Amino acid sequence: MREAQRLAIMASLGFASGLPWALSGPTLRMWMSTEHVGLGLIGLTANISLAYLLKFVWAPVFDEVKPLFLGRRRGWLITVQLALAGAIAALSLSDPVAHIGLTLALGALVAFCSASQDIIIDAWRIESFAPKMQGAALAAEVWGWRVAFLVSNAGVIALSVKTGWHVAMGLMAALALLGLAATLLAAEPEVQRERMPAGVGARFAVAVKEPLTEFLSRRGAAVALAFILLFRLGGALGAPMLAPYYTWLGFNRAAIAVANGPVSLLCGLAGTALGAVLVARIGVGRALLFTALLQVAALCMYPVLGLFPHAPHILMAISALEAFTDAFSDTAFLSYMSGLCHPEHTATQYALLSSLAPLALHTVAGASGFVAQKIGFLPFFLGCAGAALPGVLLLVVILRAYPPAERRAAVVQG
Repeated sequence: MREAQRLAIMASLGFASGLPWALSGPTLRMWMSTEHVGLGLIGLTANISLAYLLKFVWAPVFDEVKPLFLGRRRGWLITVQLALAGAIAALSLSDPVAHIGLTLALGALVAFCSASQDIIIDAWRIESFAPKMQGAALAAEVWGWRVAFLVSNAGVIALSVKTGWHVAMGLMAALALLGLAATLLAAEPEVQRERMPAGVGARFAVAVKEPLTEFLSRRGAAVALAFILLFRLGGALGAPMLAPYYTWLGFNRAAIAVANGPVSLLCGLAGTALGAVLVARIGVGRALLFTALLQVAALCMYPVLGLFPHAPHILMAISALEAFTDAFSDTAFLSYMSGLCHPEHTATQYALLSSLAPLALHTVAGASGFVAQKIGFLPFFLGCAGAALPGVLLLVVILRAYPPAERRAAVVQG
């Protein structure tokens, strides 16, 4: 299969990955905000996506258990995608006012299926593309992800004004089935695997213990893990409060949908492309430092928005900056994590690393609603900007003592 075809499939799988993410996160929070659900409960939606944090627990299943059809990666991907479409359909039929517990449970189910899909897609990408093509593959995946995020966030919000939330969310279940086509067109990666030993204990050692032991034995592993934990801390703390913040400022659903619409999409795509160029030109490490500083600057824009309530053009500008910054940093950050994975343990190690990245979003961010309610939105978002600084400091340590180029060499030699 030609590289261009694989990149097109990668973009399609990126779309399949991005579609459900908003449905159990920002879109669900906007639905709850318009139904006047309390800030505390809205903040707790950050915790229903714990599957993204814990996906490394069941990632070894996708590495070591081979389905009866279509191969290890494609067989699992088809199975998970069917389950995901069903979970989204069930969420669309729920009522967050009358049965908030059921809505949150179904949101958690969507997140679980989505996280499982991400494990397999990431493994397929790393196994299907040569190291020199990983940057391009990541860019294609993020482009697809960004388009899907626009559809399931701004698209659903705008559509809900005319059709109501149930119909708008239900259409996403049908759209999720498009991922099946990309999976069927994809080629199964050709990866040589060691023969698994007999016995449950021995298989556990190979599937779980060895990937973790291999990673933790590396020089600077603890620093790398701490950086991955803190890199997105500020944005993770602020994310659950964006929907109620916009509503508190007086913006209606139409204005919010426009702000998160095509302009934000174009800025996100531009950020992804520029991020890929930056990684290729100056390296992963320096690209990460630049994007980390840009993230801090972008977080400072939310308090500025509070000074201009009822100003849709300011909202659009800040949303566009956020989309550009997020996409810009994603390419460098994901390239860094991909370079840390040993070829023998791709799915397990990448699932572990990508689970740590959103740890704050799915744990301490659950209290964001209570904090914002107590201190006010403007001090809250200033605090979020300050929370991004420890990650910048750790990155400086990594660049001086454990540069990414050295770590990639260690992976290859291992």
